[in-house]
Amino acid sequence: MSTTICQVMGFLVSLLGVGGSIMATAMDTWSTQDLYDNPVTAVFQYQGLWRSCVRQSSGFTECRPYFTILGLPAMFQAVRALMIVGIVLGILGLLVCIFALKCIRIGSMEDTAKANMTLTSGIMFIVAGLCAITGVSVFANMLVTNFWMSTTNMYQGMQNVQNRYTFGSALFVGWVAGGLALVGGIMMCLACKGLIPEESRYKAVSYNASGRNISYRTGPYKVGSGYEADPKTRKGAGYEEAPRNEDGRRSYPSKYDYV
Repeated sequence: MSTTICQVMGFLVSLLGVGGSIMATAMDTWSTQDLYDNPVTAVFQYQGLWRSCVRQSSGFTECRPYFTILGLPAMFQAVRALMIVGIVLGILGLLVCIFALKCIRIGSMEDTAKANMTLTSGIMFIVAGLCAITGVSVFANMLVTNFWMSTTNMYQGMQNVQNRYTFGSALFVGWVAGGLALVGGIMMCLACKGLIPEESRYKAVSYNASGRNISYRTGPYKVGSGYEADPKTRKGAGYEEAPRNEDGRRSYPSKYDYV
């Protein structure tokens, strides 16, 4: 029961993590304009992985996608790739995990196959979570670097750099989603141990002959020569010695004695 609960909980937590990664990748608030020095502004800018948006004080919002790929920074493209790889691995892990659940029986699938599938999905979730956390952390590092560069230029009197960007809500969603996927993958790997069947133990088996209730057991036996010098050693239950005559010879009953 504990194995099933751990497996189902790992599946649900990983499902939340993969869903959060998809949501964070699609959000446009990866970086938002810093309004610390200018709290009152007619234009508010924020950017995502796929487009940049401008919101005016009147409430009108205009978003423009990035029409080029080569013009974007290399680190920005790396963040995109990491998030996409994490989402693909997470979706594949969910598909594998559905068939690996112990509470679902598909045909004559053995527990060993389910254990292997559970371990595979757990590894996929772990890698997906690491990709999401790494991608969000790289983007956050880019924001921190650009923020302090913009701040330095502003203090030095350079007015060509005015806008500073800080962390958006998508970054926090991505961090939480990556952590959930990572925890779900670890739970799936722990559940794999409980699905592995125990080693089979071989016990002694008695074979019964057909027609009689006789059991043959293995044991020591003695190999004889086929005859014995003294027939007295062959006495046993149900064996009676024939009577002897006056001359010392044994007399055996003839066929006429039974008439």
